[in-house]
Amino acid sequence: MTIALWPEFVMANDLSPDAFGEEVDAICEDIEKATKGFGANRQQVIDALATQDPTTRAKVSMRYMELYGDDHKKFKSMADLMAHEFSGDMGTALEYLALPTNKAECLMIKKACKGVGAHVDAIWSILAGRTNDEMEMLKKTYFQMYDKDLGQVLAGELHGNMERLAFNCLQAAEEVYDPEFHTLEKAREDAEIIYDAGQGCFGTDEKGLYKCLCAAPPEYLELINEEYTDKYGYTLWKALEKELGGVGEKNLRQASVYLVNMKLKPYFAMLKLIEDACKGFGTDEDYLTCCIIRFQPHLANINALYIEENGKPLHDLIRSEAGGKYKKLLLAIVNAVMPEGM
Repeated sequence: MTIALWPEFVMANDLSPDAFGEEVDAICEDIEKATKGFGANRQQVIDALATQDPTTRAKVSMRYMELYGDDHKKFKSMADLMAHEFSGDMGTALEYLALPTNKAECLMIKKACKGVGAHVDAIWSILAGRTNDEMEMLKKTYFQMYDKDLGQVLAGELHGNMERLAFNCLQAAEEVYDPEFHTLEKAREDAEIIYDAGQGCFGTDEKGLYKCLCAAPPEYLELINEEYTDKYGYTLWKALEKELGGVGEKNLRQASVYLVNMKLKPYFAMLKLIEDACKGFGTDEDYLTCCIIRFQPHLANINALYIEENGKPLHDLIRSEAGGKYKKLLLAIVNAVMPEGM
């Protein structure tokens, strides 16, 4: 099964939970004090919100409006309060942190579709390589938040083969691994389909490239990779990287490789996105923020891989790419699940 990104509490989708206890109430009180009056205390909000794991943040998000909603009637959520009080990269990050993970991802997609030209990388990185349950809940949550169908929204932002990839991801159609169905013979057939697609023969039939990749459970995709390597001389993800799409479809190749890696090498896939957000001239701060928040439950494994490759912790990468309170916020998110020095 493809790796999950959301905590069990979020997946339970309990909109009327029991009392969360004194700890959650205390965090809400700290946030209320830090945002009350003229001028908000940025560090106090970071200390209260960014230092929590995703489950606790989801509870704080729900509990805050129960406790203080009457005092903030112009805001629908704690995220609206964060957007009102803070700006810049730190403000955007606090908006995401002030929402349960499923709602935060919907906001990320909405922001990625804002303005002229979508942030395509941010969109496919959220859609590709997801569990069926998370994808179904993502679509439902997006409609609940914005009264718009996510598929229709993305159809207006994406085009060509990227739209086809997104469409197949949205189907939430990953199969349950069954060795009697996912046979060696079937793997050979699917390896040939992927090879043909890599040569530019994109089709819209039910056995098309992205239907195959999205439907394949990790155990079966590994078998396809072995058959592909034996027959064509290089790995599946290397084939997609080398042969897929034309000159102007770099992000399509990246998305396709990411989809495969999320099933076969998920921590490597997540680390690669974090590093990509830091590449080139200037860091893509919003992309980096999305990655750090979305991948927080798996940062310990991502960090271990980063240390293996670079001889230093992920914290050092963040220090080199971010500054000021924004840097402190990102480090607080990382340290919440992976304290530095451990």
